[in-house]
Amino acid sequence: MESAVATGMEQVLAYHQRTKHRLERYAEGPDFLDWDQQPDPFRRYLGTPLIPLPLQFDQLPDPGLHELTSLQSGKALADWGLTELSSLLRHSLGLAAWKVQGPDRWALRCNPSSGNLHPTEGYLAVRGLQGLHDGIYHYAPHEHALELRARFEATTSDTPPTRPMLLMGLSSIAWREAWKYGERAYRYVHLDLGHAIGALAYAAATLGARLTRVNASEAQLVTLMGLDREDDFIGAERERPDLLLKLSDGTHGEEAAKPLEAWLAQARAAQWHGQANTLSSHPSHQWPIIEEVAEATPSSSEPDRIPDQLPALPEPQAMFRESARKLILQRRSAQAFSGKASLPRASFFQLLDSLLPRPDQVPWNSWPYQSRLHLVLFVHRVDDLSPGLYLLIRRQAALPALKEALREEFLWSQVDGAPAHLSLYHLIGADAKRAARRLSCHQDIAASGCFSLGMLAEFDRALEERGPRAYPELFWEAGLIGQVLYLQAEAAGVRGTGIGCFFDDAVHETLGLSGSRFQSLYHFTVGHPKGDDRLQTLPPYQHLQRS
Repeated sequence: MESAVATGMEQVLAYHQRTKHRLERYAEGPDFLDWDQQPDPFRRYLGTPLIPLPLQFDQLPDPGLHELTSLQSGKALADWGLTELSSLLRHSLGLAAWKVQGPDRWALRCNPSSGNLHPTEGYLAVRGLQGLHDGIYHYAPHEHALELRARFEATTSDTPPTRPMLLMGLSSIAWREAWKYGERAYRYVHLDLGHAIGALAYAAATLGARLTRVNASEAQLVTLMGLDREDDFIGAERERPDLLLKLSDGTHGEEAAKPLEAWLAQARAAQWHGQANTLSSHPSHQWPIIEEVAEATPSSSEPDRIPDQLPALPEPQAMFRESARKLILQRRSAQAFSGKASLPRASFFQLLDSLLPRPDQVPWNSWPYQSRLHLVLFVHRVDDLSPGLYLLIRRQAALPALKEALREEFLWSQVDGAPAHLSLYHLIGADAKRAARRLSCHQDIAASGCFSLGMLAEFDRALEERGPRAYPELFWEAGLIGQVLYLQAEAAGVRGTGIGCFFDDAVHETLGLSGSRFQSLYHFTVGHPKGDDRLQTLPPYQHLQRS
């Protein structure tokens, strides 16, 4: 086992080093985009019974984003039906809008994705929910419907549940990302998973529910999602299972927990339906290194969280009180910023405060791991805040290591007027726009907003403490931070955009870092969006003839 872990660590470190973008060259990717091989963004299982989900939610509570700081009061799971389940999926993995430009038409979803390519698939294991047979379902976002993959057979030993039991599985189709991004796609697949975890956590919280991680091996995950059924994937791109989440409402503790082995026994005994569709007829390049690093990072979920003691999230400004569902549906990735307007200082602090990992705040109440990521901020246009380089420490115990690793000449002065518990440090005063643009692959969007940032991970420490599996989990945390930024930016009247392209080691050199002790994993930018009159926006489900 130790040798397997050592080999896995070597593969992870080699992959990470190999897939860095560098000033002199980019990570290995396709020489051109073969548009004939662009993957279908929607997986379907042909021949499965399809259960349409309702699209009206007027009867459901509509809490504000600021209210989702703990498990809210809502319907107990015993009273859930298709409407509640529909809302969970609609506001997490569902469509948010259609965009049209000339003859081109593409869908946007509530869960962001690198390049809008959407490698993440969602599965549900359901027992005792009104209106649904017990079984395994695949969520089809284009149809906003469930595909019944496996129906559980009732047995005489089965006792009818007193309340529903619902598990949510997430898997990934790496080819969707690799088609465009090549070897670096594994990183983006797991950033997207972090965004999906956050999207599901927010959607569950609007219903008074919470998602928590279930400890499951990769073998158990493939069985539960039906991904080990060779005949169902003939000619189709395979999926790799990632994690399993459990939905709970907080009213009965763990009373309704069903042993995972019991779910698996029913999955093995069930009759399965459906043939996975082919996403690309003949993929032009398989990028085998992605499969190799995936094999080196087997699923695990043992928690290691020791949260900092943080005060409750301060009372938000009025603009942060918008409906959570409204913000979820209006979230977009900005394509360009105005480059002129600034962000109020109080809104900036509010945004950063929401990124602290409070265990009673959504989505951090669904994150079982120690926070490992800290934010290097390039501040451009924030009222009454000097432009320059700043650092937000999200786990106070990391302060000594960061001070030791970063440049000696950094100021480390605390920001006047910032909340006392916000570990925000001013490192250097300067116009940071040019550096931000250069480091983010020369993209102007990193410089034309109000601020941009890089997410700096405690890389070596995470791998030492959790082994190779920590590698994708670090990207999940980065995606989770990105999802909070997206929604909080919308609430503040601005807009965000994730940036996956940056020059890894040039970022480290700018900060004075050496070795792999800290690594930048994801960049993000926030500002006032500039519209594009060439694009038309259409409602997300106008193609469906149902309410």
